[in-house]
Amino acid sequence: MISRRQFLVGSLAFGGLAASAFGKKIDVSTMPISQGYGALVSDPNKLLDLPEGFKYNIISSFGNTMSDGLHVADRADGMGCLPLQGSSEKVVLVRNHELHPKHIHTQPKSIQQHTSSLAYDTYKSGTALPGGTTSIVYNLKTQTVEREFVSLTGTVRNCSGGVTPWGTWLTCEESVDKAYGKAGSDHGYIFEVPANASSITNPQPLKAMGRFNHEAACVDPKTGIVYLTEDRGDSLLYRFVPKQYGKLDQGGVLQALVVKGRSQFDTRNWVSNEMPLETWLTVEWVTLENPESPQDDLRKQGYAKGAALFARGEGIHWGNGEMYFCCTNGGRKQLGQVMRLVPSESGKDDKLQLFLESQDKNLYNFGDNLTVCPNGHLLVCEDQYTDVVDNHLRGVTPQGEVYNFAKLHVQTELAGACFSPDGKTLFVNVYSPSKTLAITGPWLSS
Repeated sequence: MISRRQFLVGSLAFGGLAASAFGKKIDVSTMPISQGYGALVSDPNKLLDLPEGFKYNIISSFGNTMSDGLHVADRADGMGCLPLQGSSEKVVLVRNHELHPKHIHTQPKSIQQHTSSLAYDTYKSGTALPGGTTSIVYNLKTQTVEREFVSLTGTVRNCSGGVTPWGTWLTCEESVDKAYGKAGSDHGYIFEVPANASSITNPQPLKAMGRFNHEAACVDPKTGIVYLTEDRGDSLLYRFVPKQYGKLDQGGVLQALVVKGRSQFDTRNWVSNEMPLETWLTVEWVTLENPESPQDDLRKQGYAKGAALFARGEGIHWGNGEMYFCCTNGGRKQLGQVMRLVPSESGKDDKLQLFLESQDKNLYNFGDNLTVCPNGHLLVCEDQYTDVVDNHLRGVTPQGEVYNFAKLHVQTELAGACFSPDGKTLFVNVYSPSKTLAITGPWLSS
């Protein structure tokens, strides 16, 4: 736990001001760090330190035999939690595996030999590419896994994604690789996996949603508009306006965010403080004409039309009428930013705000996946690789105060943080060797 004195010394992490959820400027030179849920308690198993009163349970691990006879693959990344239709006690976790074709030989034998007519792409041998998703049916009452199986296969580097109000998980390929093997399929798309799937789903790339280095997605439940991040140093923020609510396969319009009156605005703050903390900017959207982008040039198309630049857009999550998204290496010290976007009723004058910018790696370092907690706080998964094992789950209050919620003791990242619908269980992945944890505790006490 960081003391008040340590926080004050590191208060430049917020550039002098933090953003309040209620639009009030806060002078962090006199603002103590949030105590969050209290000091972290050392984990005797040396996996994950948590505050007093919280505990984790490992519900799935790399190499475990699943219900379909296959084994749990590695590189567990983004994940969504959805209610299982017809049950008040069961949820479905749809979990990405960020596997490239070159990773096949490091996977369990069953994955190395897996063939399926429903594989989106295969090697020349007919073996499915190892990327995709697994689904876990979890009973919240008994705290046990009831079923676990591959629900999408044959894709590349399924990084993150997002849940939809109509009960699906949007899984995103962070790759623009060209065809592999006999299927001859290009990559760089979003696929939709329903929560009620019981086996491998038919892989339908949602091409109108763009071909680019996809990271994550979130849906405005009112409009059905899908907001998309891109993991590039010169990334854009996209939105997909569907022709029909909840029917993404019916097509729509792909657009990129533009700061109104400030063409090609640079939010990254790498050179100058072009985007100050707390200030609201009015934004609009420009339409991209060639979303399938065979040359991987969507961000260039958008920038030529005035779109704003972001520093590696990653996790994105819908809150209460607003969304937050991480820019992993944004900011003057390139330690990370969190942006906040509030869509307007008209959809024309949305508002964008720099909610957090770190200048102190001890407080916040390379935020990646994020979620919104039952109490309105953000919970951000750090993704930084150094010689020192130091990745955390960082809490951020609506007033912009930071605290440690968890510390990981293995040299990998935490990913895919998501809550059960009742807000009582946090699920999160340990990336590699992959593990999925269920964390319970007094979530509403802070």
